[in-house]
Parts: sequence; structure tokens; C-alpha cells
Amino acid sequence: MNTDVLIIGAGPTGLTLANLLGQHGVRTVLIEALDELIDYPRAVGIDDEALRVMQSIGLVDKVLPHTVPDQQVRIVNGDMKIIAEINPTTREFGWPRRNGFVQPLVDQVLLEGLERFETVDVRLGTEAIDLAYTDSEATVTVKTGEDTSQITARYVVGCEGGRSFTRTHLGIAFEGETRKQRGLVIDVADDPIGMPHAVFGGDPTRGYATLGLPHGIRRWEFMMLDDEGEELVESDEFVYGLLADHVPDPRRLNIIRRRVYTHHARLASRFREGPVILAGDAAHVMPVVAGQGWNSCIRDAMNLGWKLAAVVKGQASDALLDTYAEERRDHVKAMVDLSVGMANLVTNRSKLRSAARDAAAAVVDRLPRLKAYVSGQGFKPMPRYERGVVVPARVPRLKSVPVAEDFKSAVGTLFPQPRVCTTAATDRLLDDVTGSGWRIFVWNNDPQQLVDKENLERLEALGARLVHLVPASQLPWAMENAGDGVHVVGDPSGVIKSWFHQRPFSAVVVRPDHVIAAECLAQDLDSTLESVFSAARLRRPKEYISR
Repeated sequence: MNTDVLIIGAGPTGLTLANLLGQHGVRTVLIEALDELIDYPRAVGIDDEALRVMQSIGLVDKVLPHTVPDQQVRIVNGDMKIIAEINPTTREFGWPRRNGFVQPLVDQVLLEGLERFETVDVRLGTEAIDLAYTDSEATVTVKTGEDTSQITARYVVGCEGGRSFTRTHLGIAFEGETRKQRGLVIDVADDPIGMPHAVFGGDPTRGYATLGLPHGIRRWEFMMLDDEGEELVESDEFVYGLLADHVPDPRRLNIIRRRVYTHHARLASRFREGPVILAGDAAHVMPVVAGQGWNSCIRDAMNLGWKLAAVVKGQASDALLDTYAEERRDHVKAMVDLSVGMANLVTNRSKLRSAARDAAAAVVDRLPRLKAYVSGQGFKPMPRYERGVVVPARVPRLKSVPVAEDFKSAVGTLFPQPRVCTTAATDRLLDDVTGSGWRIFVWNNDPQQLVDKENLERLEALGARLVHLVPASQLPWAMENAGDGVHVVGDPSGVIKSWFHQRPFSAVVVRPDHVIAAECLAQDLDSTLESVFSAARLRRPKEYISR
């Protein structure tokens, strides 16, 4: 059997990637060794970036019922004093920044979403047992029941978790550490507390966390001590003892699952070997405390999906896939470091270090700007790609274009997603109006008048959208005078106007993963597009290579 892309592993990475490839009509086979998706919750947090991806693949309305939006975190010390609160309330990307969720239900939404695509073939109960590759393709031997067969694909993506067959078979090092502290997860139905927020307990006696999840589920996570064997997880008396200080009567709890897990902080030494690519937990794992493991997997899929589709469809050269690791590896490392730091914060057993932490928290509490930074989750590393499919901005030195001393280019970051209006709708998210492919956003100008004929043809071949952004008051006039194929979008709240007001640029080139590839003045848009096409290894339409 031959296919364009073979995905190994039906976790969040593989499921999301398969949905993205299905949208592009890419022939995809998704295999999973298990007969059904894992049904126990692992991740419990989904962020605004991941929800935007769910929006991009048309599944966010089915995901949202399984989330707790704007879930606040309270960090307490051993005396139950609140030493920090994390409560970001902004909507830069259109969605709440912190959300609790039930992973198995969301993963199931992703699986069912694949039924929309005739080009995607899902095979559960099918395990990869061997892998061979050349420069141009890879062949995977798979086992289904007692039968073995082979699947040959142009590209194989291994995203089968931390014990990845693909990574191990390729001999790729998984650098980092396995931390000594183990954790015990206890999930209960019929939430005995019912509070909507999460609590992280930095108690030097035993660190813990508890979170209210959708559908009446509550999770506790306790640090296991070094002399406690894993067999204790099966002891009701041990579990009841852990929960004695957390609920009125532990014996009345409806415990639905309990598991011991180990904290890993590891990163693959490389993400690609010829036609074989690593993604998700196969490429990186991190402690669960920061809630970024699942979200990092979704970022991988979003970054890789459009690039694989462009290469398979002949729009770009194979070199485009090298930018996946260039862009993702540094950001994933930052997330691993953040997760380790937060794990140290709440699993620290030293009374001296805990006292120092509490003293530092008291200082932060007296500094409003720093307190707001912590509450707004300003410490979370946001994607900012300085290599790959990005074109460094050239700041203009013109008398009509003042530049703030502290200006920093937005290239390599995510374009915001405010609520906008059109002549047909008064209150919609930007991506719902413009789509999620290549987009050219220009403030107060018709982009069609700024791009030459050849580049317009290249944009059309890519399915790119030309978007004319205007104040809402100008919408009727701009719509009446717009060129064919130009999408006019109104800015009723002034959010987009304010964003452009802070920069010496009026035109932005945005990639299918919502990352800003370039920004420039209107008059420089044509030449900037040439640079973007080059950075993305995009061919001219007449050079497209048919699959």
C-alpha cells in the first residue's frame, strides 16, 4: 500500500495532524497500536493557542463542552496561605488562555472528526514493528492481530508517545532527565468540592494539586515520597489518608481511577531523519505541572501540518520540512524548562527553600506590576520563531513613520484574533471570516493594488486570502469598492487599529498556522512577498510537482 503520509500514534498530535492533512486532501494513514483511544485523563489543561487550532480544523464547537474556561490557579504554601494567583483574562487569540478539560473526550472529538475526510484511513489495533527508509520514502511493517503487512509512504510521522518506536528505531537520543519525584493521580466522579478553580499546594511535607474538571470530575495529584512503593496506590486506606485533609469524608468518594506517573523532562536530539519526522511526546516530554505537554503536541501538529501538505502537493520543496525542527525545538525547550521550574516550585520538600519561596511571593504581592505579570501568565514562553519561514523586519527610517524606542517586531509570533465584522456578520472571530490559510492583512489599503500580477497568481495558487482591514465605519464603502477576491473586514472594537498603531508597518503576511511570516509598509508588500516565498521554499505555480 502507498500513501502520502503515515502517522504512527493516535494521540493528540497524530489526531490533530491527520485532521489538518485531511483538510488539504492529503492521502493519510493513521495507525494506533491500541484497539481504542486511551480512556483515562492525562492532560487537564488546554490553552488559547490549542483552542485556536481546534477552531482551524472545524471542531472547536464540539471541544468546548468538555472545557472549563478561564480556570484560575491558586498556589498555596504549607499553611494554606495563597502565595500567588494565575488568572489571565485576556483574549489575544480569541479564546480563554487557561481552560480545564477532559482529554479523552476531546481526543474522541478529534478521532470522530476524521470521518469527514475520504483521504484519511484510521487503523486502530495496528502496531508498527519495523521501519526502513530511503531518501524519498519510508516503509513501515505493521502488525494487526496475527497479520503483518507493509505501508510505504512519502513521509512517516512518529508521534506515539515518550516510548516512541520510531525514535528508538532511528537511534535518536532522548536527552534530559527522569525526575525522582513520582506523582499519584486520583480522579473522582461526583466532585465533592465543586469549586471551579485549581489549587497547587507547595507543601514541603507533600506537594499536591487539585483541579475541578468538566462533567463533575475532580482530579488530585499527590507527590509520592521516596520510600512509598507504587503498590500503595491500590490501598484504599493509603488513598483515604492522602485525601483526609481535602474532603469531609474520603470514604464516600466515587474514585474512578488512580495511577502513579513519573516526571520526565526530555527532548529529542533531532526531529527528522530523511522522510521520517518526530512530533509530540515522541519528540519531547515535560512535567505535567505547567499543563503544556498536550498543548505543545498541538503546536507541533499545527506547525507541521501545512508544511507537509505544501510539500506533498508539490507547492514547496522538501527543504520546507527542515524548518519544522528549526522553529519548534527552541520553543519546546523553553516549555520543558518552564515545566521543570514550576515542578520545583510545588514539589520542593526543603523547608528552607519553601520559606525563601514564600518570602519572594510576599515581595511580588506588594509590587502591582509584577503581581499582574504573574496573574496574567506573562512568564509563559510564547512562540517566537527567529529562524525558518520568517523574514526579519526592516524597520523604516522615514520621517513619516516614527518608531518607538522599545519597538519589537512581531515576526515569528502569532497574529491576534479579535472579534470583527463584515457586511454579513457583526460579531465573528477573525479566523472564521478569513480562513486559516495564507493571508495578507493590510490596514486601510486594498492589498490587490499593492501586489503585481505574478505574485497575485502565486497567492491565488496557494489559496491565500487578501484581507483589507478597515474601521467598522468604513466597511460599506470599502466593500463596495473592493477588488475581486479581496475580503473586507471591519474592526468594530479598534483592537486591530491599536495593534497596527504600535508598529511602523501596515501590511502583514500570515502563515496557515497563524504565525506572522513578515511585516512591512504597504509599498514594500510586493518585495516582501518574494522574500516570504523564498523562506517557505515555495515554487511558482508552473513549477508545482504533481504527486
